Amino acid sequence: MPPRASVIIPTYNRAALVGRLLGQLTRQSIPVDEFEVVVADDGSSDDTKAVVAAYADRLRVDYHYQEDLGFRAGIARNAGARLATAPVLIFLDAGVNAGPDLVRAHLAEHADQEVRRAVAGSAYGFNPDLAPPAGLADALAAEPPEQVLARYRDDPVFLDLRHPTLAAVHFDMDRLAAPFTLFFTVNFSIRADDFRAVGGFDESMVRWGAEDLEIAYRFARHGLSFRYSRDAWVIESPHDRDVPTRMRDFTENMALFWRKFPEPAVEMGYALVASDRFLDWERDYRDLLAWTEQARDVEAPDIVAAAGERVAVLGAGSAALPSAAVLFEFDKSLVDSAPPVDGQARYHAIGLRTPLPDQSVDRVVITARLAGLWPRWGDELTAEARRIGRHVDFPSIVESPHE
Repeated sequence: MPPRASVIIPTYNRAALVGRLLGQLTRQSIPVDEFEVVVADDGSSDDTKAVVAAYADRLRVDYHYQEDLGFRAGIARNAGARLATAPVLIFLDAGVNAGPDLVRAHLAEHADQEVRRAVAGSAYGFNPDLAPPAGLADALAAEPPEQVLARYRDDPVFLDLRHPTLAAVHFDMDRLAAPFTLFFTVNFSIRADDFRAVGGFDESMVRWGAEDLEIAYRFARHGLSFRYSRDAWVIESPHDRDVPTRMRDFTENMALFWRKFPEPAVEMGYALVASDRFLDWERDYRDLLAWTEQARDVEAPDIVAAAGERVAVLGAGSAALPSAAVLFEFDKSLVDSAPPVDGQARYHAIGLRTPLPDQSVDRVVITARLAGLWPRWGDELTAEARRIGRHVDFPSIVESPHE
């Protein structure tokens, strides 16, 4: 019988945790012959291969090894997906502990063939900003995950990092302004044909962080809805993290993400990660959408450029602007409706980060169209304007045009 789901587990030197997870997968509430497991090894030097082989008589399990060339989890996940034969792919981090209904719950989310969705499963204990609950590691080593969940589920420290934001929308990810910002590889599922249609993980992201957000952004562009399943749960095992290194790598990958998609949602995410404010992304993007509606009729002033002067305009709107100007406008409807002008570059962007080189324009004009964003983003907009321009003109930003 062909498998209904392929569980893909990327790993690196976590043999004991992989063994524990494989043991938990043997306890699933659906028969083990209804799913397969692919362990995608990112160059481990421990006995991961032997641990996987020990489960060959209890699971439909395959193993892929790639040379250790540094952090290449996205490449490992893609390799695992290429070996997978089932119509639904379930991706799990090696350090999670799987509840007994995990595979069943993920499959249930994809049962309706007419509904195309990306499913984020709940991840208890997944909160890098907080120390894990006392005794959690010992409990996970000694007890089945469902008993650990019963013991800790009411502890706020044990909750998924995403819990407060999702609770505010009754755990309906499609009610979020930017659901891709809360879509993590720790535990998710997707139809195999949708995963392949978007091209899998971006293999240029060879550092920690953002590869899940980037592929989720492409899922959204592909037209998928998003679902958060509290039934398809895992518990993350406590482990040490090199937070400074991870945040540096996260920022580097967000820069790659932004270069692929230099649009307001991603531009804002890059700025937030760079300033260690990642969890503000959903709220700030929602605020941007609200301001976009409010500012639709706010006109940018006509800009006059001196002979030979190169000008960049943040908040360009639909004003008359010099033909050689570089224009940045956050309202896509205004960008799309603006008539093309020879020699004029126009970007759908806020201006928090631009593709222009340092000191590449003579003057940067920040218009009143950015007034509603100024209290939150004024420092970042000013810093970017000063990076790209020799002079910055923003007197009209002092107060909102609606006051």
